[in-house]
Amino acid sequence: MKAIILSGGKGTRLRPLTYSGAKQLVPVANKPILFYCIENIARVGIKDIGIIISPETGQEIKDTVGDGSRWGVSIQYIMQDVPGGLAHAIKTARAFLADLSFVMYLGDNLIGSGIDKFVNEFNKNKPEALILLKEVDNPSQFGVADISKEGKVLQLIEKPETPPSNLALVGIYIFSPRIHDAIDIIKPSKRGELEITDAIQELINMGCNVESFVLDMWWLDTGKKDDMLTANATVLDEWLKGNINGNVDNTSRLLGRVAIGKGSIIRDSTIRGPVVIGENTMIESSFIGPHTSIGDNVRIIKSSVEHSVIMNESELRNIERLEESLIGRRVKIVENRATYKALRLMLGDDSVVEV
Repeated sequence: MKAIILSGGKGTRLRPLTYSGAKQLVPVANKPILFYCIENIARVGIKDIGIIISPETGQEIKDTVGDGSRWGVSIQYIMQDVPGGLAHAIKTARAFLADLSFVMYLGDNLIGSGIDKFVNEFNKNKPEALILLKEVDNPSQFGVADISKEGKVLQLIEKPETPPSNLALVGIYIFSPRIHDAIDIIKPSKRGELEITDAIQELINMGCNVESFVLDMWWLDTGKKDDMLTANATVLDEWLKGNINGNVDNTSRLLGRVAIGKGSIIRDSTIRGPVVIGENTMIESSFIGPHTSIGDNVRIIKSSVEHSVIMNESELRNIERLEESLIGRRVKIVENRATYKALRLMLGDDSVVEV
């Protein structure tokens, strides 16, 4: 079995942050989202991974991820010149996939577990496709499945006006080689893309067995700012372990689970976890509240921050309250007036804001 991870696209819902970087590399709890996907695949013993990249962000993904050796896998990069849909991505990876079954993982999706049980279920029952589903409050915004009591998929509809269920497709799929036959039959949708829902529906029309697994854990599609902050908070809540590798002075207080990287310095500050702080970062005379991730080489001086993601090499000075914010790399936010208000920001790389 092989795997492909879709890491193309332009990340329009996360602009301006993604004007200068790939959305799959935005950090959640100080680790790129894409790394969680690779780790989940490597844990089930899959050694060959193809990462679908786009011309806009492909080189950055290559430079960040490398050849896969850090996870004990081999990574091959596959260029998708145009964003032609998920089924088009599979078509693009046809030579890499050969005639093997494979996992397809969307590189901006996170789930609250590994994928072992799903791969084992697929290998045991040998369907032509296994899809993951999750109950959602707004099914008309997703691809939606109608399933039997036994979990067999009866019908799939992309963003229906009248959904047949509240079961949305999660961005993790497992396919047999028969999916290629289905993709060869389908036509582009109204938006000009080869839809994976149409391909799976074609498998059903061909009489193939398509099974489902309804998730009982969290699933997060990190396509927008609020989704990113929710993902960050969830991962910190569920997975963060306290670990102090930096220097914390006697006037500072650490409350709850806090992880501090090497070379970081905490002076005269309060850190209330869950919080993760990267390497060579300075926190001085500040309050860092729950569900905050702070990257490497960051400076936070006389400021208050909570429920935010602050990426590498950014700086905050004299900011009374920053909350629910997603801050890119090399951003500088400094106080420039005597009247303070709470800030809610989404800033791209290299920004400077005076407030």
